[in-house]
Amino acid sequence: MPDLDLNLLVALDALLEEGSVTGAAERLHTSAPAMSRTLGRLRRVLGDPLLVRAGRGLVPTPRAVELRAEVRALVSRGQALLVPRAAAEPAELNRRFTLQTGDVLLTTIGATLVETVRAQAPAVTLRFLGDHLEGTSAMRDGVIDLEVGVTEHLDPETRTEPLTTTGLVGIARTGHPLTNGTPPTAEQFAAADHLAVSRHGRGPGPVDQRLADLGLSRRVVASVPSYPAALFLLRDSELVGLAPARLGTPAAEALGLSTFPLPVNLPEVVLSMAWHPRNDQDAGHRWLRELVRGVVTARAGKPALPARRQAEPLPAANHPALSAH
Repeated sequence: MPDLDLNLLVALDALLEEGSVTGAAERLHTSAPAMSRTLGRLRRVLGDPLLVRAGRGLVPTPRAVELRAEVRALVSRGQALLVPRAAAEPAELNRRFTLQTGDVLLTTIGATLVETVRAQAPAVTLRFLGDHLEGTSAMRDGVIDLEVGVTEHLDPETRTEPLTTTGLVGIARTGHPLTNGTPPTAEQFAAADHLAVSRHGRGPGPVDQRLADLGLSRRVVASVPSYPAALFLLRDSELVGLAPARLGTPAAEALGLSTFPLPVNLPEVVLSMAWHPRNDQDAGHRWLRELVRGVVTARAGKPALPARRQAEPLPAANHPALSAH
């Protein structure tokens, strides 16, 4: 196959990821003119301009958007194939790992994880994505290396490992009547005005069901799509919200918010990490999983749970403040 040049796949992946000839050149440690010539070759091979100018930047054509996931998956699989299985030496790793995690966990473990990686593997880059790709083929296609959180909608072949469990606490501004040091009654909790975290604006959850069992209901005054937005709104209002115990409280306390025990019993949620089986034996990926396991369990204050290899239904997957729907 004299015309087969797999380096074109690597270049196309970089161009589609960066959306810039200069950015792709820097990523592949080559010159911008050389990358521009490679883009010209790709255009001739594929019969499509791929990236076209829009103002001062470049935007992908429909054909480029169609190719992006498949090219990323092919390059990722090729890299995994050529990575030796020897034990990883973090100081020698020069890779980028993409992690998908919700903003609750990211506000809690993000800084520790980044600083640990900087200390152990200075050439490793972490890219964090939100949970908007849940339920897609992103992990199978190689867009995501590791998912951390309440893992849902996983393919049957996906590897999972439970990390820890967490419950919920109430949260409000310091000085709010429910944060006076005395645990509130169910009636007092239900009578407060509530704030919900819901990416898609979904309605009642487990808290509402528990209150209904007691003949009570709460009024959700507003909902926001992210946990950080909820914290700022709670700080500046009389509303009450929910936060994961231990894992969700550091960011809240940093903003001067206070927590209180909930007067209703809710099931604890299992937090896990999930990855595609092609990365199972990859030395660098094993190092990353070990790192994430240590950071999450240390923050949670609980030992890691027994390993589970296949995806299983998780309790209360729609738990508020953990999985924003």
